Amino acid sequence: MIQPIQTMRDAFDELSKGNFSVRIPTDQKLVEIREMAQHFNAMAYDLFHIETLRNDFVANVSHEFKTPIAAIEGYATLLQTPKLPQEKHDHYVRIILDNSRRLSSLSTNILTLSKLENQEMIIDKCEFRLDEQIRKSILMLEGKWSDKNIEFDMDLPKQIYYGSETLLSQVWINILDNAIKHSPQSGIIHISIHSTETEVSVSIADHGDGMTPEIKKHIFEKFYQGDNSRQTEGNGLGLALVRCIIELCHGTITVESTPRDGSAFSINLPL
Repeated sequence: MIQPIQTMRDAFDELSKGNFSVRIPTDQKLVEIREMAQHFNAMAYDLFHIETLRNDFVANVSHEFKTPIAAIEGYATLLQTPKLPQEKHDHYVRIILDNSRRLSSLSTNILTLSKLENQEMIIDKCEFRLDEQIRKSILMLEGKWSDKNIEFDMDLPKQIYYGSETLLSQVWINILDNAIKHSPQSGIIHISIHSTETEVSVSIADHGDGMTPEIKKHIFEKFYQGDNSRQTEGNGLGLALVRCIIELCHGTITVESTPRDGSAFSINLPL
């Protein structure tokens, strides 16, 4: 009778020291002791995975901060070169500014994501025109799509929505920014709104790079960037933030994509 309890006590001691790999044998004769062992093992397993996710998150954050900081330090040092040509001076300043903005964006996204993950409900709700909000988001990104001569095929009927105008604005900007980034020169992005009595659906589709099934499986994970050639353009938090906001709105987001044939994001929000 005493031995299983002593084993469990020792296991709790190990767990309190941070050893999340500890397990208790489940071949006990007493049903109550066996069930306690099973519950303990399940708890230890969950704690192990939480700790792994936390360590991965810290490692990713450290890496994402380290890269732009190293660039800023390196080019700031080069700026001190005596008799540096004006052309090189301006080039180094632009790189420092770009990396400073990247750090600022990263910090903002991490703080926003952390806040949303610990938020259970949306408080700042109001009625607004969803179709107008999407049009404003497109205009905010004009500098990016005009450079690539991208056109928009829009079907945006008037749609009143009651929710967080600030949070949903981040959703459209992030998805549209991705669509622009991966669209070819002179490409077309299709945007549409359809609604029923119970929900409104927004579709944003491009004809760009597309994704493999493996990339598609991970795109909503924090810091995941499937296209290594474009890692300097983002920090892998945009779509993680989008999913967090949509879930907080009790909606769903899905994506259909084929390599070299574009991606289509569908967002469904309850009315």
